[in-house]
Amino acid sequence: MRSPTRMFSPLFGHSPHSARDPEREVDQKSEQDPEREAPREQEPERTPEQKSESEPERHSEPEQESKQDPAPDPDPAPAPERKSDRQSEQESERRPERQPEPERAGRRGGRGRLGRVPLTTKLVAGLLVSATLLVVADRCAAMYAEKRAEQTLRDKLGLEAAPDVHIHGFPFLTQLLGKRLDGVDVTVPDAPAGRVTLAEVRAEATDIRLDGDLPLPVDGARAARVNGNVLLAFDDLDRELGAPAQVRFRALDRQSVRADGELPVAGRVVRIHAVAHIRRDGDRGVTTSVSGMRLDVPGIATYRPGRPARLRLHPQAAEKISHDKSKARALLAVPSVARQLGVAPEDTGPAMRDDERLSRITERPGFKEKLMRANLVDLVADRPEALERVGVDPVLARALVRLRAQDLSERVAFSFQLPKQVKGLRLRNITVERDGIRADLTGSGLAVGTARRAGS
Repeated sequence: MRSPTRMFSPLFGHSPHSARDPEREVDQKSEQDPEREAPREQEPERTPEQKSESEPERHSEPEQESKQDPAPDPDPAPAPERKSDRQSEQESERRPERQPEPERAGRRGGRGRLGRVPLTTKLVAGLLVSATLLVVADRCAAMYAEKRAEQTLRDKLGLEAAPDVHIHGFPFLTQLLGKRLDGVDVTVPDAPAGRVTLAEVRAEATDIRLDGDLPLPVDGARAARVNGNVLLAFDDLDRELGAPAQVRFRALDRQSVRADGELPVAGRVVRIHAVAHIRRDGDRGVTTSVSGMRLDVPGIATYRPGRPARLRLHPQAAEKISHDKSKARALLAVPSVARQLGVAPEDTGPAMRDDERLSRITERPGFKEKLMRANLVDLVADRPEALERVGVDPVLARALVRLRAQDLSERVAFSFQLPKQVKGLRLRNITVERDGIRADLTGSGLAVGTARRAGS
């Protein structure tokens, strides 16, 4: 039987002082917190036999269980918190956008960029590319023609090294088709020219006419004008003419070259000195004339070949003789030498016996200079013992006298001619410079190969 308070509670409301209703409190808590589940009543423990009987029933009615609400989990996991709209937008911004396929994207992007380029820019770019290709083709053709010309000149002139050919003007192909070249520079190194080698031959040909069935092959060429220069270097002269005398050449003045070297004579080293004068040999050559040839025996004597030949004492030897009575008497005993010294025959006899008389002669002013000017070449054959007494080796003196002036001159003389294969060139303004002998090169109508003459 319900209590009076329980019976009248719906009419008068629930009083805080009224007794608590556990069921009503549970209902109110479930309404306030829907996620909180009502406490489940604990079922009494079942025996293993009861558990096995209940399991088949559960498996036999899956549809009913699915239709019914799932039983509340005794220990449920906390429900995920609901994300705000701002957090959803931020996560969507962080997600990478889906990229189109690379091949399709590249096609669409390239076609789009190319389509945005103005037509004028495309035309200019095409013209630049075409012009670049034409320039490259023109330069390649010019280089090929230069190589062919270098090989042709090397074969025609018999050169050891190929010359350097440079074709002027641009474009080259239009000149080739027109059978005329503006200009060509040719540099020939180490060109043989007789006994010597020209260190360098430079030529600039202008207004060149080409012959042949163009564009290829070119049978020949004819240059209207040619200007240039040739150089005969002193280094080449030293190498080609210096042996075996070891002669060195150097500039003396604008028209002369000095030659100095050493020459072995009778087991002794004799110094050779000469001067080569440069002159033109016709229109195509250079030659030399030698003068001032002399052979020095250091500290003793100098021999000058020629007519007349001269053998004279050096200052050191003359100084010794003027202070040595025995050497002075050896020279005064030769009448030809005494006359050259200015000693009269009547003074020679007393000087040979009296030292005081001899001192008067040797102490005269200018006696030493007269000794240096006296020609002792006659003593070589007539009185070799007299030469030996004054300090001159008679064997060496005889060897010097046997040397011919012409043979000695050929050791230092040189000349050269322009190659015969190249006609129409002339030499002008030959001068001696610091590094060698240089001459201007001029010409007209120079033909190379099988070029036809003008008007033919």
